[in-house]
Formats: sequence, C-alpha cells, structure tokens
Amino acid sequence: MTLSSPRFVTTSRGRFSYRSAGPEAGPPLVMLHGWPESSYCWAPVVAHLKVPRRVIAPDLRGLGDSTREGDLAQYRKQALAEDVIALLDALGVDAFHLVGHDWGGVVAQEIALAIPDRVQRLVLMNIAVINNLRGNREVIEEVRRSGSSQYWYQHFQQQPGLAEAMIPGNEETWLRHFLRTWNGQPFPEDAVREYVRCYAIPGTPGAGANYYRAFRDDAKRWTTLEGHIWPMPSLYIYGNKDRVIIPSYLNHIESCFRDIRVEQIEAGHFVQEEQPERVADLLEDFLPAG
Repeated sequence: MTLSSPRFVTTSRGRFSYRSAGPEAGPPLVMLHGWPESSYCWAPVVAHLKVPRRVIAPDLRGLGDSTREGDLAQYRKQALAEDVIALLDALGVDAFHLVGHDWGGVVAQEIALAIPDRVQRLVLMNIAVINNLRGNREVIEEVRRSGSSQYWYQHFQQQPGLAEAMIPGNEETWLRHFLRTWNGQPFPEDAVREYVRCYAIPGTPGAGANYYRAFRDDAKRWTTLEGHIWPMPSLYIYGNKDRVIIPSYLNHIESCFRDIRVEQIEAGHFVQEEQPERVADLLEDFLPAG
C-alpha cells in the first residue's frame, strides 16, 4: 500500500491534514508521528504491510501540513489528543487500532485515556509510558547522573522565543542534526526533504518548540495517573540504540498494562524509518487480520 498525499479536514478545533491508504473495510489503523516529523514517516511501514488495512495518519498540530494556530495550552498532549479525536469523528471513525511514535506515542496514550472503548489495540514506539511513574522517576535519576547532555535540544526549545529566532532559514541544518540512524546509514533523503519543507512553513519552529514548552504542564497531570492500567491489548516496539529514550524507560512498564508485549529491535529512535519491514511485521503479527 502507498500513503496518499496530504488531505484536509476542518473541525471545530482547526484545519488538519492527514494521509491515508488501503480499503475502507475493517477497523482503521491510526498512526501518529512524533517530533520533528510528520505523517510521512509512516510511508515505509505502510509499504511493507501485507494485509490491506485502512490507514489514517494525521499530522499533529504545528507539524506536517496541519494548523500552526493555538496558544501553548493547545500543545498540551491532552489537547493534541482532542485534535485527533475531532479529526476521526469528522471522518466517521468509531473503533480503531492506534500506533504512536515519540510525542505521537504520548498523544496516543492521551487518546486511549479519553476514549478507551474506541481504541481496540495500542502500539507505542520509543516513548515514555505516561502512567509509569516509578520507571520514569528512575530515568530522571539516571539522566541526572549522566549529565543529560543529550537532552540539550529540549531545554533550547523551552526558552521563550529562541527557536523562533534561530531556526528560520536554518531548517535543514536543524533537522539533519536529529534525523540520523544508529548505524551510520543515511536517513531516507525523501523524508528529510519532506520534513524540511514542513519545518519551513511559517510558525513551525515555535509550534514545534511548544511540544516541549507544554511538557511541564503535561508532567503535572501525569502524576495523577499512577495506578492506571491500560485495558486494551498493547505492544511496545523499542529501538534499543536510542540515546534519548534510554532502556530504563522500559523499567516496570509491565505493571502499567493489562496485556503488554515488548519487542526490542536493532534501531535508534526512528524505528519506523530505520527498520520499516520489521515494524510492519510486528504490527501484522499483533493486529487482527480483519
């Protein structure tokens, strides 16, 4: 299957773009990208899916071709989940399977919190489990001991106005710093060009930074989730060469799910573009055929 070019839907929450593939029949597979990417990141995985599925891959607010509007509160992950739910409602989607990578994985968890009866299966890739307070506290302690130099870009983007002042005109340099594979192989050039195109849309540096500026408010809310158990069957795919989502993020996640399967693969952070065939195989093994 091949992902479409961006399509657009206007909802009560704004104008959002999404890509799609496959037949209309069966529960859709909703795929959420992270930063600094767009829905385009799922194209390699979709190309390797052998079972025809209806795929819906939205662009999250501030990235891809979706709206850049909204104050900081609209970039809290609970609000981004409301964006996606509004888009799915506009498309007439009820029950669906849900996949999320990086910040898209956090938004996927917020969606699963908001409408658990509609999320049939949940797949997370290289992101924290937001109700895993014990494990996430251990990560914080480990990061502090290491000096946390790999997280510089998050602190940079949290500074008021800095991303807006320094990134415009330097989008390609900025993105190529992050879009790397763990084994030194070139990142897919077509993907780099697409993400540079999107990041050059006016307002994107600030919108992208808002994902990190809103994190303090997100984290406060997540402290209330200790003891929550995800009820739907779940799969966690972990690229075990990730330098930011370190292996300690896996500590204790089994206690956060009623039914969880963890698969580690040889990849860095961008698992869906580094190992798309392997990710597609894992998805097909986990998701019902019909």
